[in-house]
Amino acid sequence: MIQTALSATRFAPFLAPLAAAVLVLSFNPAMAAEASVGSIIPRPASETARPSSFALNASTVIVTPRGDAEAARAAAYFADLIQRTRGLRLTVREGAAPARGAIVLRRAHTTGADAYSLNVSDRGVEISANDFGGLLYGAVSLWQLATAEEGQGSAVIPAISIQDAPRFTWRGMMLDSARHYQSPEFIKGFIDWMAVHKFNVFHWHLTDDQAWRLEIKRYPRLTEIGGWRVPAGAAAQSDIDPATGRPRLYGGVYSQETVREIVAYAAARNIVVMPEVDVPGHASAAIAAYPELGVTDAPGSAVPAVPADWGVYPTLFNAEESTLVFLENVLDEVLDLFPSEYVHLGGDEAVKDQWKASPRTQARMRELGVADEEKLQSWMIARLEKHLNDHGRRMIGWDEILEGGINPNASVMSWRGVEGAIEAARMGHDTVLSPAPVLYFDNRQSANDGSPGRGFVVSLEDVYRFDPAPDELTPDQVKHVLGVQANLFTEHMRTQDRVEYMAFPRAAAIAEVAWTGHDRMDWDDFRQRLNPQLARYRALGVKYATSGLEPTPPPPADGLQRRSYQLKLCTEGLALSLIDDWPLDGDRPVFLVDIMNPCWTYQAADLSGGKAIEVAVGQVPFNFQIGADKEKIKFSSPRTAEGELEVRIDGCDGEPALVLPLKAAAANPGVTVLTGQLPDIAGRHDVCLRFAVSGPDPIWAVDWVRIGGVE
Repeated sequence: MIQTALSATRFAPFLAPLAAAVLVLSFNPAMAAEASVGSIIPRPASETARPSSFALNASTVIVTPRGDAEAARAAAYFADLIQRTRGLRLTVREGAAPARGAIVLRRAHTTGADAYSLNVSDRGVEISANDFGGLLYGAVSLWQLATAEEGQGSAVIPAISIQDAPRFTWRGMMLDSARHYQSPEFIKGFIDWMAVHKFNVFHWHLTDDQAWRLEIKRYPRLTEIGGWRVPAGAAAQSDIDPATGRPRLYGGVYSQETVREIVAYAAARNIVVMPEVDVPGHASAAIAAYPELGVTDAPGSAVPAVPADWGVYPTLFNAEESTLVFLENVLDEVLDLFPSEYVHLGGDEAVKDQWKASPRTQARMRELGVADEEKLQSWMIARLEKHLNDHGRRMIGWDEILEGGINPNASVMSWRGVEGAIEAARMGHDTVLSPAPVLYFDNRQSANDGSPGRGFVVSLEDVYRFDPAPDELTPDQVKHVLGVQANLFTEHMRTQDRVEYMAFPRAAAIAEVAWTGHDRMDWDDFRQRLNPQLARYRALGVKYATSGLEPTPPPPADGLQRRSYQLKLCTEGLALSLIDDWPLDGDRPVFLVDIMNPCWTYQAADLSGGKAIEVAVGQVPFNFQIGADKEKIKFSSPRTAEGELEVRIDGCDGEPALVLPLKAAAANPGVTVLTGQLPDIAGRHDVCLRFAVSGPDPIWAVDWVRIGGVE
């Protein structure tokens, strides 16, 4: 989903608190004295310290009840975590426990799903729960206690009694595998990392405009054609596959066998995999594979190939009976692969222009007796929802499904702020809160974060302070809040390492939001418990971000490079941190740019005596579907065919103080350094950098600037 310049007002309830959020994560001695015993994330419901300790070592035995496969699975998971993080090989066996020194998993009544009790004494450890989730999460909490101190070998665990249960039943993470494909091995690892945070829903975004990743045996072209595309930009167009003589295709698909493996792997960690099949929009890849599914009589509706732009395409499924049967047949195979109670049907960002322009669609609306295009979408969603209900499943969709009316048992995932959740709960619909920008982990994590993503900053603390129970709801309405979910849309996460970087440690914050009672939430306490969690990440090989864990440094001094994210954007209409399309392999530069107005300010430069200026510039394809907003992007008229970089002093209007031609840069697919001399002006001044070019494609961007001196 793309947040355009026009959609920012939808997120107004978040913008003020997020802008005011404190980025400095400092140690607070007063809070440290009150910090919870141990280092458990998410924080348990209650915990009581005891005056003794338990010695965990290589001779410790883990005991489970005879014939209890779930307890044995939870015990084996704990043993695996201990081996990976402390190097201890523990024995798991069934039967009676010894009098002392064992870790015992037992079945016992606990209140609610996934609840557990954990008791540690000098005699041993007991984990009690009524279900598999509780046994697993009790084992995870014990592992966290055993890894409160970094190191290998034996561990001393302070005696403690914990009674714990989750605040919400839905504790989710969404991974977009459509925009960029991740390997099955990576996805299994990601599911493991979810489990140690006590998440229980893996929302798998498998279909979109840019790819259809899920094998459907009845319709093989969905993956044969829909699973592959040529990336945007001149670099990809020049990467010719010698086997075909055409630009090399990029992508990947998940076979049904692979999906079954992933679903089973997740279930063994108490995680449900919920698939998403997006209708009626985000349909370009499917229609590229089967053109008859599209709106064939609307101008410009053809999809000759899977597209590579990001944003909102006007492409929609048509409303013909044959298309609905096609989608029902797809869902039949989806249901066979995924045993989840819920199936996500999307429903978001379905621009209705093609339906409005299609004589056949207008005739179809009259046949069905629906009043407008919003009602037509609701009819399609309701038809597919009934198919799910007939098979014992439930439907959830993005909050746009509210707009044309929805069936009474439909659930709503609110992404456009919290308003959709509030409306749904007031109407009696269950809802999951997943609002942008605060729970969209494609946003940057701090102002000093130069990684690809959206330009908006969503810090660790912003995530932690989000409350999924809006004040506008009554206590009875809050009961419709199933839970909370963070989303990893991957337009700007080309690699698996980047997914990890953007997810962690913010995943730890949303895990605590989802699990821990609001009255138990404490930012300073969480910040202290995060330190051992980061050590666990290192032991498990999680490539987490450090950018949001330190204060934002001041901009580099004159004479040093200032990267694009260390400059001030002149505006933030649609700020993105864009990765270059060159080189094809290896590290690529990243440019922070407002694509609605590519313009930067180097603040407070000393220009006394006249200073040399170096500006590194690059170009990226304008691969954004933003509709009519594209016409709002304006540039100064260029003097040459290739254009120029214009440098102005104390403002971005008027005559430029320096004009640097782009001819050499236009011929270079990588970054080019432009040099010039600024005028002699006493004192410090803001220096504005913007481009004079014929249009927005390609997007010219600043990589770094140096004024005065050489590093």
